[in-house]
Amino acid sequence: MRQQRRFSNDLKRQIVEELISGASRPAQLYRRHEIAPSLLYHWKKQYNLGKLDNEPIKEAALQDRIEKLERLVGKLTLENEFLKKAYQHKISLQGKNGKSSNSMYPNSRMSARDVS
Repeated sequence: MRQQRRFSNDLKRQIVEELISGASRPAQLYRRHEIAPSLLYHWKKQYNLGKLDNEPIKEAALQDRIEKLERLVGKLTLENEFLKKAYQHKISLQGKNGKSSNSMYPNSRMSARDVS
C-alpha cells in the first residue's frame, strides 16, 4: 500500500501560483507533481482563502462569508418555520380546550392570526 505524501504550504503555494500565472497548464502540473486534478483545485481554493501562508484574495474571502451567511439564513428560516408551526399547534389545542388564545402570553396583544 502506498504511503500518503505530505506537501508543504510553500510547495502548494508555488504550484498554485504557477497555475494562476499561466506559466504551466493544469495537466502539466498534474503530471510533473504526480497529483490529482481535484487536489490542485483544492489547493487553489485554499490559496484564495489565504490558507497557504499567503494573503487571502478578497473576492474569495467575501464568497466564503456569503456562503456562511446563506447557511445561517437557511438554518434560521427552518427554526422560524418550526416555531410558527409549534405556536399554531398550541393555539389550536387551546381553542379545542376552550382556553383563551392569549393564555400563552397573558400580557400580550398578540393573537394566533398575528403569527402567520
